[in-house]
Amino acid sequence: MPSESSFASFEPYPIPEMIPVFPLPHVVFFPRTYLPLHIFEPRYRQMVKQAMTSGQCIGMALLKEGWEDNYYGKPAFYEIGCVGRLVRVYKLPDGRYNIVLHGLERCRYREEPMESSCRWAKISLHPMEGTSLDPQLRRRLYETVETYARAHQTETLIDRSAMQRATDPVLVHSLSAALDFTPTEKQFLLESETLTQQTRRLIDLLRLKLSATNAAQGQDV
Repeated sequence: MPSESSFASFEPYPIPEMIPVFPLPHVVFFPRTYLPLHIFEPRYRQMVKQAMTSGQCIGMALLKEGWEDNYYGKPAFYEIGCVGRLVRVYKLPDGRYNIVLHGLERCRYREEPMESSCRWAKISLHPMEGTSLDPQLRRRLYETVETYARAHQTETLIDRSAMQRATDPVLVHSLSAALDFTPTEKQFLLESETLTQQTRRLIDLLRLKLSATNAAQGQDV
């Protein structure tokens, strides 16, 4: 589960219309969250250099099924992703980077040809509707997370005070990022049209996993 620092407040930041895109097969990035990355491929080292001089932003995208056949080319990725701001860049002596991105906003990508070793896209921001939850729905989310954590013996990973203090968007996005969903399930959460819809999808996914756990243990579902 996220640490207290993961629930930091969100400050607006100017986002360029054209940004480099970092498509990965197992990572879905959410607004209001932090993503540490180790950058070692030459094309993505170049991506970091270019981002540092052209707006400090990188778009994260999930690669679609079948990416293995063309990973070093241009495999397809989902058009809905999240743009993040570089908030920490540490260059290692051999040219690799350790970076941290802060998720700014959902976006829709339209890839553009560029004379660059990495991929670039024009983006249109695609903010999720709604910034608050019905208190009953938030309470239901909290209770479901508690039940899930007990069933999977991960209660110590929940920072309850941080969850209680977090704004609704920060709470929902942070849980969506941190819980052990598959990349496709996380993409499903990211593509929700409203914060309420994302919360309901999050609860439903947790309950499905709880049902599977109970069935495997021979308990009543």
